[in-house]
Amino acid sequence: MTRGIDMYTNRLFCHAAMFADQFTNKEENMPTINQLVRRGRKRIQQKTNTPALKGAPQKRGVCTRVYTSTPKKPNSALRKVARVRLTTGIEVTAYIPGIGHNLQEHSVVSVRGGRVKDLPGVRYHIVRGTLDTLGVDDRKQGRSKYGAKKPK
Repeated sequence: MTRGIDMYTNRLFCHAAMFADQFTNKEENMPTINQLVRRGRKRIQQKTNTPALKGAPQKRGVCTRVYTSTPKKPNSALRKVARVRLTTGIEVTAYIPGIGHNLQEHSVVSVRGGRVKDLPGVRYHIVRGTLDTLGVDDRKQGRSKYGAKKPK
């Protein structure tokens, strides 16, 4: 009987030792003050949400395909989207905001960042009222985002 209890305590002891090793390893990986003085800590690089723009606020591009797309599950609509080949050579999918547009293939557009939560893979917006894109007509409020002039 004592032998059984002894084996049990031994097993418990081994299990505890194994756990203790897990915690002590973390302390071994901590850098010393001297190592920090010599090397310093490495900054974590933040990932950009608009890699195709290469850090620029907008990029020019040419529409290769203008089409409509349906949004994700709870919503239902026909969202206007365009495939745009940017001056950097990267082809992206960009959303055309506002009601109605004049874009077609070979239209020159300006693309800014800003994703559309509804549409998977759409991380860019087309800027209205610049280059070949006309502004939204009959727009009274929030005109600046849609390139609409002040009505007379």
